[in-house]
Amino acid sequence: MSWELLLSLLALGALLAFVVQLLRFLRADGDLTLLWAEWQGRRPEWELTDMVVWVTGASSGIGEELAYQLSKLGVSLVLSARRVHELERVKRRCLENGNLKGKDILVLPLDLTDISSHEAATKAVLQEFGKIDILVNNGGRSQRSLCVETSLNVYKELIELNYLGTVSLTKCVLPHMIERKQGKIVTVTSVLGVMAAPLSSGYCASKHALQGFFNGLRTELASYPGIVVSNICPGPVQSNIVKNSLTTEVTKPLGNDGDQSHKMATSRCVRLMLISMANDLKEVWIAKHPFLLMIYLWQYMPTWAWWITNKLGKKRIENFKKGCRCFLF
Repeated sequence: MSWELLLSLLALGALLAFVVQLLRFLRADGDLTLLWAEWQGRRPEWELTDMVVWVTGASSGIGEELAYQLSKLGVSLVLSARRVHELERVKRRCLENGNLKGKDILVLPLDLTDISSHEAATKAVLQEFGKIDILVNNGGRSQRSLCVETSLNVYKELIELNYLGTVSLTKCVLPHMIERKQGKIVTVTSVLGVMAAPLSSGYCASKHALQGFFNGLRTELASYPGIVVSNICPGPVQSNIVKNSLTTEVTKPLGNDGDQSHKMATSRCVRLMLISMANDLKEVWIAKHPFLLMIYLWQYMPTWAWWITNKLGKKRIENFKKGCRCFLF
């Protein structure tokens, strides 16, 4: 075989590999490492059974759907949020549709901003089940308002709820995991913890803070390879997060979901979360295009990403001022 023919075959192979990867990316709803794990990696049905999983923000949205899917895997569940009646509703549906009995689910009301209650809550879980295998930090709220019009109390609420409350609960659970030398700390941040968008400056700040904290914590736990710290970064997902968003004042939630047809189904987002948990992935991006493309641009071509974000951001602000509530996130 001549060198010319060999080089031609190698070039053709490289071109085909590129085309295959491009087609995979165009069809993707998660980063390529995550989708590879979905195809070739470990199954949640194999890896997560018999574990004790504590989910915050379990009364709606991603947390609620996560409870339903976990209930089919034979785990013991701890459901936490502020609204007890909603947690009881989620528990009833878990028992109806899952593989659990009443003793396998603990409803544990929790206010993430009440930091003084977190230690007692952790002790209650350990007393009930004897261990905590997975902590899913999912509780939080979003924001829809311009910075110049927003009370500082809104920023304080977002940081205390989304960031400090999550850090506090993690610090309460962490000594138990260190003692056992194993565990998973899974935190639902956002693609807005990687990139940024107008009308969500406080939300972006809280999610960037979570990214920084848990990335730093992961380095401190290098001596404990059995403890996995995972950041889950979803894009727009069908839930009530927009409806419950803070606006210019803490007492003024948005109260409008807007059009959610373009958003990812909550069930698909949660399935990819479970894949990530089963395969101990450190950070995953879960979003449909064009949002997934934007995350890659922010990561690898930030100058282009800034230019596109500024162009789209101006239009988003114009629509907001006109009263349009067709929010992307």
